[in-house]
Amino acid sequence: MAHTSWFFETFILKKFHSDFTPFSSRYEYLFNSYYNSIGEQFPRSQRGLLSRPSVEEVYQYRQFVTKQISDLVNQLSAEGHKQLSQVLSLIRLGINHEQQHQELLLTDLKYNLFQNPLHPAYREAGITSAHDFPVRPIKWIQLDDELVSIGTDIKDETIKQDSFAYDNEAPKHKFYRHQFSVANRLTTNGEYHAFIEEGGYQDPQYWLSDGWDAVREHQWQAPLYWFKENGDWFVYTLNGVKPLNLNEPVAHVSYYEADAFARWSDARLLTEQEWESIANDQSVETDIGNFVEDDVLHPVSAKGIDSLQQMYGDVWEWTSSAYSAYPGFKAASGAVGEYNGKFMCNQYVLRGGSCVTSRNHIRKTYRNFFYPDARWQFSGIRLARDI
Repeated sequence: MAHTSWFFETFILKKFHSDFTPFSSRYEYLFNSYYNSIGEQFPRSQRGLLSRPSVEEVYQYRQFVTKQISDLVNQLSAEGHKQLSQVLSLIRLGINHEQQHQELLLTDLKYNLFQNPLHPAYREAGITSAHDFPVRPIKWIQLDDELVSIGTDIKDETIKQDSFAYDNEAPKHKFYRHQFSVANRLTTNGEYHAFIEEGGYQDPQYWLSDGWDAVREHQWQAPLYWFKENGDWFVYTLNGVKPLNLNEPVAHVSYYEADAFARWSDARLLTEQEWESIANDQSVETDIGNFVEDDVLHPVSAKGIDSLQQMYGDVWEWTSSAYSAYPGFKAASGAVGEYNGKFMCNQYVLRGGSCVTSRNHIRKTYRNFFYPDARWQFSGIRLARDI
């Protein structure tokens, strides 16, 4: 909460408020996450040691920032000031930034609680049984050669609620998609369990070189949060420990694991362009994946239908696309340009959102990105095949 308050304070109040006095001059150093052009930051590796300011002080800070933002907007609106559109655009960016952190709070809490040998639950068991559907074999859906449009041309200055996009989603451009087929649903725990049982983690032929190094260094034997007791597999969830459900989508796998599983399956991962071209025919409103608003906080099994499903929600889908700039991409000027652009190196793109993503936060052009060894996010697999 302090960091997201700092975001509004730094990028709006300090820039557009003519007579602004910060709540605390020391907060700029304390709550700056990674913006080098703003100044030095408290060391990231030591942030977990911070116990002050207290929660009460952070709430006071947030209330202070909220009032100052409200007063600024009212003033600019009353004056018909030309800066109003810029301020509103940054407020919308700040709201979407806060939604990202709300998702990360749940993934971080899950990871931190799992480190405790008692495996404490984040909450009492959620709504899961009603979503446990028997899984039918994968239906391969064939897509033909096609010239498709990728990305968006929406500008940050627009203030329509349904038109927001991050700068890394632009500009819109053409992509020639070759013929391929795609799995109608996500890969399940049961399918991934077969990969484990057949020695997938012990056979280097399926792994990228860096992935094989990661397997040996970290001694990976299964996805994060899987563990065995008395010969049976269990999985840790935000609702506590439960027996592994083979029907549910596999989650918390790295890019390396997703890629190795795809090779073992005589398949591959989608490119992000292929993923988005398929999502053109889907919508967040009609897709049957589950989001944080569904209050399950865990991936659920696909319904027994042959049509394309779970493009949105449940798990972020690893793609084989490196996170890089679209043709013609230009980062925003100033510190806000550091939001996405400077991370376009050594990471891979994920698409579609997860069970802890807000439904109104995700869209077909949304590009998430993580390092290939990352496993703490709700990241999963959808297979594709060349024809």
